[in-house]
Amino acid sequence: MNKSALRRQLKSARNAYSPAARRKAAHASLRLALRHGLLLRARRIGVYLPHGGEFDAQFLITQIQLMRRECYAPVLPQRGRVLRFARLARDTRMTRNRFGIAEPVDARPLRARQLDLLLLPLVGFDHEGYRLGMGGGFYDATLAFMRHRRSWRKPRLVGIAYECQQVESLPHDPWDMPLDAVLTERQLYRYTSRQAL
Repeated sequence: MNKSALRRQLKSARNAYSPAARRKAAHASLRLALRHGLLLRARRIGVYLPHGGEFDAQFLITQIQLMRRECYAPVLPQRGRVLRFARLARDTRMTRNRFGIAEPVDARPLRARQLDLLLLPLVGFDHEGYRLGMGGGFYDATLAFMRHRRSWRKPRLVGIAYECQQVESLPHDPWDMPLDAVLTERQLYRYTSRQAL
């Protein structure tokens, strides 16, 4: 199955979750993140503000702020596809980007390489840690620098998804950056070929 067909199928599966099921899944993923110490070794954590059926990361964002970690959300560039990450706090002024997604207003956003951990939204994921995104290529462009590193990798990449978004295998391209882990409402999947979380 090609990426477009997979996107349609997996978006339909995640959109079938009721609001109550979404809240339950978000609480369950937070408990798993805490049990596995996912947030402990990171000072600067990149997050996403959910849009269009994406897994609700708000409980994780609140926990990151309670733990006094620095929390950053993506900001679309005026040109190109490389995202920057703006500080997200309780009193941060927000705006909407050209896709209607909320983003923080920050005069000096960070580059992805300045983050310790990056939580990414996804449409699907497979058993090797490959991620299927929305198809815009923003995260591919943002994380392109990581393909040239041989041992040390920062930020660690963790996808956030519903269990129903897992597939056996995804078609992937040479520029696709595999994840270190995926957190769902049922499990934290770690990929052994990547560094330990």
